[in-house]
Amino acid sequence: MARKLAAIALLLAAGGCGQDHGGALPVVVIGDGAALKERGPRLSPPAQLLRAATFEGLVGFDEQGRVVPALADRWIVTDNGRSYIFRLRDGAMPDGKRISAEVTVALLRKAIANLKGTALGLDLAAIDEVRVMADRVIEIDLGAPVPELLALLAQPELALAFGGMGTGPMALTRQPDGTIVLGLIPPKARGLPELADFAQRARPLTITLAPAGKAVSLFDDGYADVLLGGRIDTIPLAGRIGLTRGNVQLDPVIGLFGLVVDRTSGFLGAASNREALSMSIDRAALLARFNIGGWQPTTRIVSPDVEDDLGTIGERWGAMSLDERRAQAATRVNAWKGSGGAIPTLNIAMPDGPGSAYVLEQLRADFAKIGLSVRQVGENDRADLRLVDIAARYGRATWFLNQLSCTVQKAVCSPAGDERTAEARRANDPAERAALLAEAEAEITAANGFIPIARPMRWSMVRGSVSGFAAVPWGWHPLPPMAWLPR
Repeated sequence: MARKLAAIALLLAAGGCGQDHGGALPVVVIGDGAALKERGPRLSPPAQLLRAATFEGLVGFDEQGRVVPALADRWIVTDNGRSYIFRLRDGAMPDGKRISAEVTVALLRKAIANLKGTALGLDLAAIDEVRVMADRVIEIDLGAPVPELLALLAQPELALAFGGMGTGPMALTRQPDGTIVLGLIPPKARGLPELADFAQRARPLTITLAPAGKAVSLFDDGYADVLLGGRIDTIPLAGRIGLTRGNVQLDPVIGLFGLVVDRTSGFLGAASNREALSMSIDRAALLARFNIGGWQPTTRIVSPDVEDDLGTIGERWGAMSLDERRAQAATRVNAWKGSGGAIPTLNIAMPDGPGSAYVLEQLRADFAKIGLSVRQVGENDRADLRLVDIAARYGRATWFLNQLSCTVQKAVCSPAGDERTAEARRANDPAERAALLAEAEAEITAANGFIPIARPMRWSMVRGSVSGFAAVPWGWHPLPPMAWLPR
């Protein structure tokens, strides 16, 4: 590790400060310093960025969101997609010892076990065994094909810690003033072939973690060339300098954006009452508040353009107008009240921010039309409803269904839907798998534990001179590509 830190110090000394190609690239990330201390299977977006930069799994992502080699420099898929064989690179661990299959397998097994009880753990549930095949060769056996396995193995939560340290590709240091510096570790220090032009092409990144408002100001005032981590709650801030300008980038993500039911006492205990909430929302009006072209509302829990969607499940209540839906929803609310049931003000947990304010204003108006009142509480407080804003890690129906499983969403879920999803996980025939997933979606939809609104939205700010950045379908941008200057 000392060799790595020394290499970074030399790189900084050579680069100096500034925004030209000879200096560090200043990056601001929406978040706070807690990201530096996060460990374990549940990482915030800033912590994911930092972990993916300093710790490697078998594979990683490039700036386009494509899977690329990391600890494994090559792999093959056999047995009709049920076996993945990885050859590890001839590199070194942080303690200088050679990377071995035995150590890597032990760490990978531990990382997978630590994800038990999470949606990502369910995504990996088809893994039967991880085993050593040779000194630098490991095999992952699956109970059924998992086409998205490489994308899952590239997630920051599957990055491996050797003695608590990562193998790069970057090293993190903190300067006396608290500035975070990320520098590419020279290939030779990682046990890789030396690159003749490494010193000319590599530049350090300075990372500032800041609240959204300050982050936008830093970018707008020229103190940062890249801003990362923008979500729906903060996107109106980007409008201060114009969403139509080239330095604001929107990622084409899919995922879940809507309300999850967190408490099932009283009125929310009945699926029909939970459905009434969903029926009352004017989704088009809500999205119109943001004035973002092409952003479409949805009533489905699964995005319709994922690979294994049969198209048999469409948008809900297609034969009813909004007024008709609200009339039916109001009837259910009045029936509950008429039977002596009280409906206190519903607490909605959501982050602070101007985007959240837009959402709350529209929901307050919509729910009032059926006789309900709402108020905002902190995003980590106990609540009746919680605003969910999650970008998918891969483009298949299983990601959506696993997010809403009884393992993850314990307040309202569908055991029958989970059973169909588990059956789909074991299915080898793609048509059978897709049919089972459609049945699972129907069951989970009927439970009305999640109220969809639209796709998530992810935004960044990037100056035109920055290389190593591209719009990506997964909504987060690896830092190492930005540290390479183009040839």
